Amino acid sequence: MTVLRSSEYFPSGDFPVAIEPRYPQETFPEHHHQDFNEIVLVEQGTGTHVFNDHPLILSAGSVCFVRHCDHHLYEDTDNLHLTNVLYRGPNAFRFLNGVSDLLPKEVDGIYPAHWRISPNQVTQAKTLIDLLARKTVSQTPESQAQQELYFMQLLLLLRQGSRDVGYRGQGGDLNNLLDWMNEHYDEEINWPVLAEQFSMSLRTLHRQMKQQTGCTPLNYLNRLRLLNARNMLRFSDSSITDIAHQCGFCDSNYFSTLFKREFGYAPRHVRQ
Repeated sequence: MTVLRSSEYFPSGDFPVAIEPRYPQETFPEHHHQDFNEIVLVEQGTGTHVFNDHPLILSAGSVCFVRHCDHHLYEDTDNLHLTNVLYRGPNAFRFLNGVSDLLPKEVDGIYPAHWRISPNQVTQAKTLIDLLARKTVSQTPESQAQQELYFMQLLLLLRQGSRDVGYRGQGGDLNNLLDWMNEHYDEEINWPVLAEQFSMSLRTLHRQMKQQTGCTPLNYLNRLRLLNARNMLRFSDSSITDIAHQCGFCDSNYFSTLFKREFGYAPRHVRQ
């Protein structure tokens, strides 16, 4: 597994934050960070983020919090544009105390690493990231204090847009629905009932999902199922038929057809 080190990305000096844009982010092998953490903000396009062996779909508005102990990779990218906000450990911050209190917390082994924010909040976040990325000609306390202030503002903005806070009327209901689908992709879904469950019409559900993910609801669901099926083919000994059923496909032949259409190869090739 590839190991990324802070010396490759952070400029010399004591500044605790560095910015690494990826326009676009191509397929990137599995890796982890030796001595820094990362916030990933997706601005456009789509891709698969395999985070600690669990695949998730990225699209505009996705936010990912990656700790140095996590391992992840990107694949199936399609015009995926993102910005990485790299930051050192809490002790590297000279003027901020309690930075960790603004970051996701692992509870009972569950780490809520992936959030979603609205298009308006993406724009606000990009403004703060641009300020963080400005080159400083001096390592003065004032310059470092200013960078840490921008970083704190960014964390506060992302928390406001997280699923814990929500933002009705700006896609919050859809974000909660997408979170639900990530957990229940293997179930049979009644779309009108699901739309009502998340306080939107079926037409609004179709429109908002197409705008935010680039997929129709059914295509998004099938992609989630196929990504998880591919992951199970890689890391489990279950048969292809059993995996198809576990991921919500009643017909293993139909599953194989969709799988080959999505990835360009048959399920059995993953095993080979």
